[in-house]
Amino acid sequence: MKDNIPALRIENLTFRYEDQNVLEDINLIVTKGAFLGLVGPNGSGKTTLLKSILGLLKVQKGTIELFGVPIQKFKEWQKIGFVSQKANSFNSGFPATVFEVVSSGLTSKIGLFKFLNRSYKNKVEEAVASVGMGDFLNRNIGELSGGQQQRVFIARALVSEPEIMILDEPTVGVDTQTVQTFYNMLEDINKRLGITLILVTHDVGTITEKVSHVACLNKQLHFHGSATEFDHVKDNGLSQFYGHDLQLITHDHSNGR
Repeated sequence: MKDNIPALRIENLTFRYEDQNVLEDINLIVTKGAFLGLVGPNGSGKTTLLKSILGLLKVQKGTIELFGVPIQKFKEWQKIGFVSQKANSFNSGFPATVFEVVSSGLTSKIGLFKFLNRSYKNKVEEAVASVGMGDFLNRNIGELSGGQQQRVFIARALVSEPEIMILDEPTVGVDTQTVQTFYNMLEDINKRLGITLILVTHDVGTITEKVSHVACLNKQLHFHGSATEFDHVKDNGLSQFYGHDLQLITHDHSNGR
């Protein structure tokens, strides 16, 4: 049935840069409404995998499907939200308010240089409020902290009402005191709005309390299962995922949370 179609299906994905494999035979299913934490060491292929899912890199070998549609034929990119490592590189002098930054997320729906009607303005205000930044609507984004700026960019991704949101290490550059609050916000977005989340992170210790599933990538997919299963593996020695002699622990594609 259509409702059983996963948000994301990857089968036998391999990607090479020149003569070196960056991804090897990746098989991954993300069910609708899941909150997946994607972990792995630097250079493990996480960025290449994200770019492949976002259609920025052409599939060389294997298949990627979004909502059951091969990525080569997928057209509904407004269903996919993306939040990058903005807090580590954003130009704090950029002259735009929170409202203006978030409303730019509607460009794909209303076109460039188009005025927002009341309905779209309401969507912007709701998105900003949903990340706890309602009091900062007219504040210049350059005046905000790194954590606040990253919330604004999540609101920008949310305003187009995506069904999948991909976050690439969103807590980079965010002070440690606000990281837990940030993860709480993501958990709320996942549960309250039902948006499928894919979160790339190095924060293994904290994130398993929030996500429903974990995938551990180091060129190959060495683990894919529930957060509870990952906790058991982690307790028995996470270092095996980050060395050269890596083992396949489990690969659970079961539905549910």
